[in-house]
Amino acid sequence: MNTPVTLADWRAAYAAGARPAALLGALLARMAPEDPAWIARLDAAGLAAELARLESLDPAQAPLWGIPFAVKDNIDAAGWPTTAACPTFAHTAEADATVVARLRAAGAVLVGKTNLDQFATGLVGTRSPYGEVPNTFDAAYVSGGSSSGSASVVARGLVPFALGTDTAGSGRVPAGFNQLIGLKPTPHRLGMQGVVPACRTLDVVNVFALTLGDAAEAAAVIDGPDAGSPLPHPVLQPAWLPQRPRIGIPAVPELDAALGYPAPWAAALARARALGAELVPVDFGPLFAVASLLYDGPWVAERYAAIRALMDEQPEALDPVVREVISQARRFDAAQAFDARYRLDALARAVAPMWDGLDALLVPTAPTHPTRAQVAAEPIARNSALGRYTNFVNLLGWSALALPSGFTAAGLPFGITLIGPGGADAALAQWGQRWEAARLAEPGAFLGAHLRPPREDDHALRRHPAAAPSLVLAVVGAHLQGLPLHGQLVERGCRLLARTSTAPAYRLHALPGTVPPKPGLARVTPDETGHTIEVEVYEMPLDRVGSFLALIPPPLGLGSVELLDGSWVKGFICEGAALAGAPDISAHGGWRAYLASQR
Repeated sequence: MNTPVTLADWRAAYAAGARPAALLGALLARMAPEDPAWIARLDAAGLAAELARLESLDPAQAPLWGIPFAVKDNIDAAGWPTTAACPTFAHTAEADATVVARLRAAGAVLVGKTNLDQFATGLVGTRSPYGEVPNTFDAAYVSGGSSSGSASVVARGLVPFALGTDTAGSGRVPAGFNQLIGLKPTPHRLGMQGVVPACRTLDVVNVFALTLGDAAEAAAVIDGPDAGSPLPHPVLQPAWLPQRPRIGIPAVPELDAALGYPAPWAAALARARALGAELVPVDFGPLFAVASLLYDGPWVAERYAAIRALMDEQPEALDPVVREVISQARRFDAAQAFDARYRLDALARAVAPMWDGLDALLVPTAPTHPTRAQVAAEPIARNSALGRYTNFVNLLGWSALALPSGFTAAGLPFGITLIGPGGADAALAQWGQRWEAARLAEPGAFLGAHLRPPREDDHALRRHPAAAPSLVLAVVGAHLQGLPLHGQLVERGCRLLARTSTAPAYRLHALPGTVPPKPGLARVTPDETGHTIEVEVYEMPLDRVGSFLALIPPPLGLGSVELLDGSWVKGFICEGAALAGAPDISAHGGWRAYLASQR
């Protein structure tokens, strides 16, 4: 068969009889020694050990059984060196990082550790003694960083997913530059034990993949904090955005016109509108003020704290640009650090009301895409420009999802990023799936760096990161879409799951004197004739159920309702006493049909 590139491809190959020894062996043979995306690769002895480990696992219980992955080389893997792209810093890890341990427990096979901007300090992918990682579409351009190697090996189909880290955009920018999904979780939702810190309070591990479904599945496997972590876990949001979300966009995007970015940005906005989004221009000034704190403020001292001994004792071991960036930490004292913390708190309070009127933000992943020569000539200025729409996100504790979104006239990928409040990771994935399905349906679409055309299963969302718990609720009367009380569901952020019917075991009655008019649903006894009654099934965030219950007047209440497929959900039921004298309207098949008959 063709070389597998997605999770579905790998699973199909195994289902067709391929064995890990053959598939993984062929993959290792394709990993060229001179490829600058790799710092370390799985060798023959390591492959033998991995094959033996796979034999001990039950594929039915290991969802990623036999599937290869890579990790950025600032993430520990037991027995592998961790360099953070600094040979002097290199050491052999004694244990897996939390995220690596979770992937290996799911049956995934680590095949290599990838290059990065040294100590994850950069957005370009050029600050490494192991070599610059070129862009996978045009080697004259940067790959984006700091997770350059991880993005490169996924875009070229060597592994179906890889882990990077993202503090200021290190997982989003490379995704945008290489036509990848870059899923950046909310800060503190993932275990960071075993990850070399850049800014410990802001760092997250991100996932690169060719498809949203693959990224979301890998993110679901690594989801959750370290055991015993003292950090507060983010408050989770519902797993969906509204069907017609209000999405904020930069009022003045300031994109690189010479590179041709305005055209794919306009196309991205058109696609968002076609998906039902209402686009709202937003002043990003306060967000840019937050972003300025990351490198122009004392947060750079966190980078210094992570490698203090090396900076103080062997500064020559660092890349010159990285050393220049991190040395700025010496400009700040403790008082300035507190001042900046207070400034961030004030800015966070100022921008928080934005979420009262918006469901998400939509931004260009980067406003420009420099060549490697341009970065060599102006290493700090060119790098700084790339963080315009990324630097503020982790400082504010928000979630983000980078998505491919077309190409420039010269054939360079253009990406957008969907940004949500903290804990909205699952909702971004759900809307990202709709975006991806629309993009992959366009003529000429392909995965990664010209790997293959898309298939129907490429945009399936099999799993996603955890979301806030919810209640499945069937409505039968005035809460149906377009009827007077439907707004109560909209106010609580409910989403429609299905339009269906009850099992043929119910009768519907028109309750006299109710305002607005309402029906009463009652289950019949086994010796009575029942009917199927039209219902709409919604998902309601569990923390909003209480306020909804308070609005339900007698004789109605919530109980359990059997649907046509035999499943049971919560739904409106009626006290039996109220049905005496209430006309039986079951023959109409539902409340809508009854209302139509009255008109």
